[in-house]
Amino acid sequence: MELIIEGLKKAFLLLVTFDPEVLGITWLSLAVSGTATMISLVFGISTGTAVALANFPGKKFVISIINTGMGLPPVVVGLFVSIFLWRNGPLGFMGLLYTPAAMIIAQAIIATPIVTGITLAAMQHLPPSLRLQILALGATRPQMVWMLMKEARLPLLAGVMAGFGGVISEVGASIMVGGNIKGYSRVLTTATVMETGRGNFDVAIALGIILLLLAFAINSILTQIQQRQRPR
Repeated sequence: MELIIEGLKKAFLLLVTFDPEVLGITWLSLAVSGTATMISLVFGISTGTAVALANFPGKKFVISIINTGMGLPPVVVGLFVSIFLWRNGPLGFMGLLYTPAAMIIAQAIIATPIVTGITLAAMQHLPPSLRLQILALGATRPQMVWMLMKEARLPLLAGVMAGFGGVISEVGASIMVGGNIKGYSRVLTTATVMETGRGNFDVAIALGIILLLLAFAINSILTQIQQRQRPR
């Protein structure tokens, strides 16, 4: 209990004094995970919508792959991204390993199946007749897709929150491809693991609390947007 109290005090001290290192780590965490989430939205929403609205052989198999990807272990993602970005790997010439860019790539790979799966379920949940009604009113196919996405906006925003939550809290892939380099590729999760390993539990708890506050702040904003647009 004493450790928790000390951690709370440390977190409060770090926040009120605007500790430069903690602010840098927090900003990098937000930048990396935010960018990865945006990339996952582009690929995830488009892929999920396309699979949901299309009819093709093997569709159930593709959906099974997407659903499996929603539980993709971050360490496995980190392993394969590291192999591809290693100096002797296929993309080693880009020199991205142990950089924030590599962390964004890994986190985007983790978040994309989550967003895709939730988008797929949201679009499939809509009444099949709705598509025909929209087309019968003279809408083009792109307009029809856009209207369906607007109709499914509540679960789609839940997908955004799930994707962001999945990457802001992951640690395995970030350490493997980012290297946890001080002042360069250290984020809140990797810093927490490092401080725990050093036995600095008060600092680790403080970083953990800051991570929770950051996640809560972002999800609160997204929740306000989601609930404000609820149909009445």
